[in-house]
Amino acid sequence: MSFEDQLMPDQPDSFASKTFLEMLLEGNRSGCLAFARNYMSQRGSIKDLYENILKSSLYEVGELWEKNKITVATEHMASAIVEHVLNEFYYDIAVGEKHNQKVVVACVENEYHQIGIKMISDIFEMHGWESFFLGANVPASDLIAFIKKHKPDVLAISLSIYFHLPVLENMIAMIREEFPDLLIMVGGQAFRHGGKESISQFEHVVYQPDIKSTEKFIKSITI
Repeated sequence: MSFEDQLMPDQPDSFASKTFLEMLLEGNRSGCLAFARNYMSQRGSIKDLYENILKSSLYEVGELWEKNKITVATEHMASAIVEHVLNEFYYDIAVGEKHNQKVVVACVENEYHQIGIKMISDIFEMHGWESFFLGANVPASDLIAFIKKHKPDVLAISLSIYFHLPVLENMIAMIREEFPDLLIMVGGQAFRHGGKESISQFEHVVYQPDIKSTEKFIKSITI
């Protein structure tokens, strides 16, 4: 039996995530995509796919890399496969009703792990928001210029590496000088190691740990 055929309706997501992770580390792109499609056909929730399979697997990949149990090449390969899966399901997030609200989503400078924030961008779009996905490694000055031009209602920033926390703090401080009332949402794998207290010094900044809480937050501010 192939990996992609191993998902059964009554299996917990923890088992499914482990199976998906094994395929990621083997570089089995077609198997990962087939497994994701099978998951969607059985469970029907792209948000569960994002949170319980893709995000869970990538967090494990990150932990393996930090512990030197896999190479940078393997980590990059796994990330590329997950991005491929995300792109395949992008049109499934389309919604009919659109709201006149905008969000800018980006990673802090020198951060190259953009998949988590891409998922957040998709979640905003699922709720009818116009999302500007800027991706990885966005300098604060460029981000500020983009915000001035597009005037978003929310800025969402991802932090994957804990040691980049000072970069995030500096970015928020610079943004606050220009946009004192802009609502900023932060999240990412780095906060598993701490850092939530340091961002609490800023006003109008909220931390969202996962897709479920992010969706609740979006619903609370959607007009």
